[in-house]
Amino acid sequence: MGEGEGRLSRQSGYRPVRSVLSTALVRLVLGGVLVGALVVGGTVFRVWQVARVDDRDKADILVVLGAAQYDGTPSAVLGSRLDHAARLWRDGVAPVIVTVGGRRAGDTYTEAEAGRNYLMSYGIPQTAVVPIGQGRDTLESLRAVARRAATAGWHTAVVVSDPWHSLRARTMADDLGLAAWTSPTRSGPIVQTRTIQARYILRESAALLDYRLTHAPAESFGPDLG
Repeated sequence: MGEGEGRLSRQSGYRPVRSVLSTALVRLVLGGVLVGALVVGGTVFRVWQVARVDDRDKADILVVLGAAQYDGTPSAVLGSRLDHAARLWRDGVAPVIVTVGGRRAGDTYTEAEAGRNYLMSYGIPQTAVVPIGQGRDTLESLRAVARRAATAGWHTAVVVSDPWHSLRARTMADDLGLAAWTSPTRSGPIVQTRTIQARYILRESAALLDYRLTHAPAESFGPDLG
């Protein structure tokens, strides 16, 4: 075989190998993209789906996740959660409302204290409200609730927050050993427009995926809803 024929033979042998490798790589990349799209799409759907669920089965406690407060006055977001929790309490869903959330630098009140005072000002007795003034995010707050639950004998909870926050909060509570279901508020700034709703659905979907991978709070996704 001449030199030209040998070179041609080697080249013709390499082309099929390169072609197979290229095809396999393309399929691998496309498969990864498809799986990723299914996971993300499925998470977005579940966040939207759970947001629509209003489960009022009786529980040991109602847990109102914290949000901003201003010198003891709850923000519109926190106020809407507290109003909903008060209605659930009056309906007999749970005998105790747990308000949660710590304080930021310079604050006089914790979010939990602001929530307790707000509820008492609307006729909820002090004995029915337990403030837990710890936590800068949903995970920290629910860890504090779980610790109190272990000593207080609480086993079940209805989590009260905004609709799009419900699945992540419930997932965290379950992971911490507190059997939880959700009854989200249907009022407040976070549910006012479809644009706002879409933004929070995407934000909470990303935060939930991150939590499932890292079991960490959602600090990198902007202010935590809890």
